[in-house]
Parts: sequence; C-alpha cells; structure tokens
Amino acid sequence: MNKVYCCFPGGKHKALTMSYDDGRTQDRRLVEIFNRYGIRGTFHLNSGFLGDESHIGPDEVRTLYAGHEVACHTVTHPTIARCPLPEVAREVLDDRQALEALTGYPVRGLSYPNGSLSREIEALLPACGIRYSRVVGSSDGFALPEDPWRWQATCHHGHRLMELGAQFAALYKRQYLYLMYVWGHSYEFDSNDGWSLIEGFCREMGGRDDIWYCTNIEFMDCMDDYARLQFAADNSFVRNPNARDCWIQVNDGTPVRVPAGEILKL
Repeated sequence: MNKVYCCFPGGKHKALTMSYDDGRTQDRRLVEIFNRYGIRGTFHLNSGFLGDESHIGPDEVRTLYAGHEVACHTVTHPTIARCPLPEVAREVLDDRQALEALTGYPVRGLSYPNGSLSREIEALLPACGIRYSRVVGSSDGFALPEDPWRWQATCHHGHRLMELGAQFAALYKRQYLYLMYVWGHSYEFDSNDGWSLIEGFCREMGGRDDIWYCTNIEFMDCMDDYARLQFAADNSFVRNPNARDCWIQVNDGTPVRVPAGEILKL
C-alpha cells in the first residue's frame, strides 16, 4: 500500500506567511520590502479608519496590497468580547462588505481587534463567512494551526524574529510540514531600528527553494483542498475534486502534482 504525504504547492514542506494589522500608512513601506524579497502576507484592515491621517486611503487598497491578502479587523476596532454578539456580527460583516467593494474578491480572514475574543464569537465567525482568525501572542513554534479561529503566530516581529527565522530555515526533515507565521503592526517599525530588522529578515528568508510564500487564506485553502482529496482504499489512485491542483508525496519519492478535477494513478 502506498504511503502518502500532503505537500505544500510545488511539493514544498515549509510555508512562510506574514500578518499585519490596522492598515497604517507604514504599510506602504512594508509592502515594498515584502515585494522586493518575494515575501507574501495578509493585511487586516479597519474599513472605518481608511483615509484618515494615519491610515491608507480606500483608493490605495486594491493596488497597494496586490499579490497579498486583505482581511478583516472589524470596522472600528472595538474590544469585541465586551460587545453584544449582534454588534460583533455587524462589525465583521460591514468590514467584509466594505473591503470586498475595494478589493473585488471575497474577504474571508480576520484578526481579533485588541486580541479580544470569546467562545461565542468564535462560534459566530463561520456564519459571517470567516474561515480563520488570528489571536495575539507567540507560539515560538512551527506547527500547523489546530484551531483556525484561534490561530496563533510563531512570533511577533519583536520577539526572537531572526533567531526563529534561522531555526525555520534550517529545518530539513521532509516527513513534517512546517509553518512560520509572523505578525505585528507596520507602525512599530518606526521605533528601535525596526525597519532594518524586518528588511534583514525578509532578505534572509526570501528566495528559498524549500519555502512556499503564502497569504493566510492561501495557507488555509491549501489545507482545506488536501482534506477534500479522495483516495482509493489502497492508496492506488486519488481524485482531486478541487478547482486547484494539489501536491502529494508518495512512498518518500519526488512530490507529484494532482491536477484539479482529475484522477491520478499512484
């Protein structure tokens, strides 16, 4: 019987994603750094603040974040665990609607404003069209998320960033999948030589053949696509019902692409 492993796109076993909140004007410089080194990530925006003195303008959203993901951060950034659930739903849905009008695609991610959440809010989010939500704090690890609505990053960029990046780059055992997830706020780079830190990290981590550079929702969609693959009982073939290709590794061999909508003999 074949032994089958899931892979990230291209047959890779490591993924890197970034996550930045609030849509401040410093995002312009951060996106330029990401683009220069091929780093990709997610920007969680408060649609109610777009266009004020310290935030980017609504007319910038589609072009500035092209190639990255725009996600929700609620309209007005309240501490939502203190709010009635209908108010939370409206903050999320109105934010989605406003951001979708600017981006032209479904907005399906969230980061909790002020890190505020509850079990009731978690249960509400799927009905609001949210597929994942990021919490605050650092795991200091590279494991895949167990609870997509309590998704904890590897680290804030101010916490062991270069040290953890070096550990991640050195990982080589292909029997595992690894994820490095960095979060923060772009305005924080204005202090303590932060711009040199993030540029140094992107320079070191960019352009590596064994890393998949993805947005938060691309990572989640990849995991969902793999969960929908349909394998024969003896793993002799697989059907991919998804609209995207998937990648698997069979019997410790070279990773193979499973084309979208097709059956592949293994």
